[in-house]
Amino acid sequence: LDLLEKAFVIQKLNGFSRNMRSEITKNCRYYFLDTGIRNALINNFNPLQLRNDVGELWENYLVMERLKRQEYLGQTANNYFWRTYRQQELDFVEERDGRLFGYEMKWGKAKVKPPTEWNAAYPEATFSLVNKENYLQFIGAE
Repeated sequence: LDLLEKAFVIQKLNGFSRNMRSEITKNCRYYFLDTGIRNALINNFNPLQLRNDVGELWENYLVMERLKRQEYLGQTANNYFWRTYRQQELDFVEERDGRLFGYEMKWGKAKVKPPTEWNAAYPEATFSLVNKENYLQFIGAE
């Protein structure tokens, strides 16, 4: 995985924690810069309506586009995901300008509330749902 990261094939995100016992930090997530490579590795080039990994592809797309946006704008941000041992999670956490921004990414139209443990541990943080209706704002295309 280290070689793939150095070759700019994948991007690693570490888990976010401020030393809370319930938070998982030793795991990390990897995102492909080119999902075509991902599709080739799993041998799945089916259209989205025939796939069972649409949520993963959507999350991969959004995270990578957000990282590109940060780079383009010269934004300094620390990027993570967040998960607890009780299976509460956020797909993307951005730490910038001394503030925390938590994001949950959904392909469908599900209504999502912020995880209760996120609100309790980080009451000053924001939470946003990113879906097909508002993703252009998240990736900076609007």
